[in-house]
Amino acid sequence: MKLEEKISIVENILKGKKVAIGFSGGADSTLIAYLSSKFAKDTLAITIDNHILPTDFIENAKKATESFGIRHEIIDINFYEDDKFLSNDSSRCYACRDLMYTQIEQLAKKRGFDFICDGNNISDLVIDRPGILITYKKGFKTPFIDAKLTSKEIHEYLNKNNISYSRSTTCLATRIPTDTPTTYEKIKRISYCEDYILANTDCEIVKVRDNGKFGIIEVDNLDEIIKENKYNQINDELKRQGFKKVALDLSQIDDDEYIAIDYDNSSFSYKLPYTINLENTKKQLGNKILSESKDKIDLEKISIYENGLIEGHDLESYEIALDTFMEILPRLRRNI
Repeated sequence: MKLEEKISIVENILKGKKVAIGFSGGADSTLIAYLSSKFAKDTLAITIDNHILPTDFIENAKKATESFGIRHEIIDINFYEDDKFLSNDSSRCYACRDLMYTQIEQLAKKRGFDFICDGNNISDLVIDRPGILITYKKGFKTPFIDAKLTSKEIHEYLNKNNISYSRSTTCLATRIPTDTPTTYEKIKRISYCEDYILANTDCEIVKVRDNGKFGIIEVDNLDEIIKENKYNQINDELKRQGFKKVALDLSQIDDDEYIAIDYDNSSFSYKLPYTINLENTKKQLGNKILSESKDKIDLEKISIYENGLIEGHDLESYEIALDTFMEILPRLRRNI
């Protein structure tokens, strides 16, 4: 399916509705807000200020909604007051989204909006992001998943139509290893270090992983760090902030996420980076299940394994196999 056809699906989903959007100002929520401003009956963008987001996050969100001419409300939630979040265990992203989406849901309904959506896209479903379970739990709509839009396609459409968006909207707490407590001091240091690198390079995406004594830098443009010995300047500044050693991740950040499957002789396989909760997945599949065992569910042309392996067979082309895989992804329910 071509990009414009997928966009038309999203437009038809939004058309004539009163749409409330969980809005960050990143690529996904920006495109949802833009399309909603054109086709929905009314649009309300709702942004959560949780005090652990990149500098200028709120201002960028305000500018975007103003440019689209849509209503925008900001909810203040101080995550530093939430002990569960600060404990930073393996379910942190699930807990974070539960906190935010509960507030978004309450405000949307209070304002008379019963069509609540987020910007999750189909490529989010092949990444280790357990927060998607809250989207399902709350019954939020996912137009991009319905249209099988990937991050790469969303960026392509935004760039083609000169729609600006923020490339830095991810929670700073994700820079801290799980099972290591999140603190105000750690977030403040991460924020300062990332802002310093952004201000002294032409990088658009910067992440500084805080591993205690070690700071690990990830960027979208390695040349910007290496040229003119900027790494020496950055190394010195991060050490002044308390890191004993500073490392540069040689894998550039690439936010153009898409889905590619291993296809050969009418069959494909794909190993997801998480395990599948088969019992909850069976509830989504209903009468499509042909057989099942302790660690596997078989459908007509798809096998779903508890370990996250998805296999397909008797699929005539790569395109059909990919579309079949994308069809099954929203029905999967992962373990946390």
